[in-house]
Formats: sequence, structure tokens, C-alpha cells
Amino acid sequence: MAVYSIKDLEKISGIKAHTIRIWERRYQVIEPMRSDTNIRKYTDTDLKRILNISILNQNGFKISKIAQLDNSQLKERVLDLCLDTRNTNVQIESLVVSMLELNEGKFNNVLTNSIIKRGFETTVEEILFPFLDRIGVLWQAGTISPAQEHFISNLIRQKIIVAIDNEMGNEKNDKQITFFLGENELHEIGLLFYSLMARKEGFGVIYLGISVPFDDLKSINKIQKADAFFTSFISPPSNTELTKVLGIYKEEFPDTPFMITGLQVKNHESEIPEGFHLIDSAAKFKDILHSL
Repeated sequence: MAVYSIKDLEKISGIKAHTIRIWERRYQVIEPMRSDTNIRKYTDTDLKRILNISILNQNGFKISKIAQLDNSQLKERVLDLCLDTRNTNVQIESLVVSMLELNEGKFNNVLTNSIIKRGFETTVEEILFPFLDRIGVLWQAGTISPAQEHFISNLIRQKIIVAIDNEMGNEKNDKQITFFLGENELHEIGLLFYSLMARKEGFGVIYLGISVPFDDLKSINKIQKADAFFTSFISPPSNTELTKVLGIYKEEFPDTPFMITGLQVKNHESEIPEGFHLIDSAAKFKDILHSL
């Protein structure tokens, strides 16, 4: 059983520690354990309850009413909100809960309902990408375990791979895009999604996957020359490191367009050299594809 501090609850739920303390004292929404020195300690059950309370409170439910609900009633009210696909924040929060619970059924229910109402691409952009950004923050802060992150990432990966399988053989032109992640880059969900989009648009795809050494990239390009490259930066490089890596790519492939995405690139947009295109949406990606 995991043990969380009140600061952990604040990071994961978005509710200020001060507010949690007030809710505990005034409404007894949870009753934390105490250490010998009177420091609050929270369990997985406490965390899930706070997350569900946060969802309801953010959607207009008064805390005095929420406090009267048991855990089963809380889950029912949150599930009702999840079925409303107009509320992306609720769906993202529900995915966070499914990750913490290692609950594949809940994950599938939320995602399937959104895909039916929004479509696959919109669901990925409006629900899954913001959710993955949230996971990244929580993981770097040490408030979730690598196992929880791997659990949910693999579920998302499976969904995208199934969609990719359905697009195999859809090439309509002779343009080839090579998708890869550089060395020590391991988060491929964005890469998979954009490779799916390229296939949907009729492009040939060479998918090299994660942590590709630079020499291997050069060798592959000699065998099958790319009309464009696509890569992503999730691991946090310094400005200097990012500039250096992009400079190496530009020097080796001066005439080949590069499409790049990822949280780190967005944070260092000024470091992107000429000939490199920052992809921050599916619409932007399609625009670049059509210009190739």
C-alpha cells in the first residue's frame, strides 16, 4: 500500500493542501493516519477519494453535499459526469484515477465513450495528450510510480497500434516519412499517433521506434531515403543540448524537412533551426504533410 503526504495529494489532485486540511477538519472527508510526530499520511483509498471529490467539486457540487457520499456513491456520480464527453477535465481526471487503481476497465470505458462521441484523433489530442502531460509532471515529481506510468502508457499504446494495423497498405503516394526517437528517448505514444495520421493521409511510413542511435539513423536513410523525418523530445534536455542535437540532424540531413514535437521542444521553441517544423496539433501536422 502506497503512502502519500499532503503535498502529494496537492500535486495529484490540484487541491491546495490548505483546502484539504479545512475539508478534513470541517467535513471529515477523509481521516488520514498520523505519524509519531503528528504528520499526516494518506493511503491509496484516501487519494482516490480526494480525486473523486475534486472532480465533483470542480463541476459545481458543494463540498458539504459531497462529504455525505460514501466511496461507492462518489464513484457513481463521477461516472455520470464521465459520460458527458463535453467535459474533458472530468475525463482526464478519471484516467488519472484509473492509472492509480490500475483499473483497465475504467480506462477503456472513459476512452471508448470519448472515441464514439469525438472520434479517435480528437480523443487523442483533447484527452490523451493532456493526460500524458499530466502523467509526466506527476512522474517527475515522484508522486506516481514508473509501474503505474507503464501500465497506462501500454494501454494507450495498444489502442493506437490497433488503429495503425487498420491503416496498413493505405499508401497513396511515394512520399516516405521516417519516424524515430533519439537515444534515451523512450516515450513513443506521440510518435505512434502521428505515424498513424501519416498513414491515414496516404504516406509511406518507416517506423524505427525508441532510442535510435544517430549512426543507425544515417544507415537506414541510405537504404530508404526519407522525404521527411519526425521525432519527439520528452526527456528534459538543456537548451544547449537541444540546440546541439538539432544542429547535428540539420548538418547530416540539410535538405530533408524535420517535424518535431514534445513538451521539451515546446518549452524551447526559440532553439528550433530553420527547416524544422514544430508540430503542436494534428491540424499543423496535416498542413506540413500537404506541403511536402
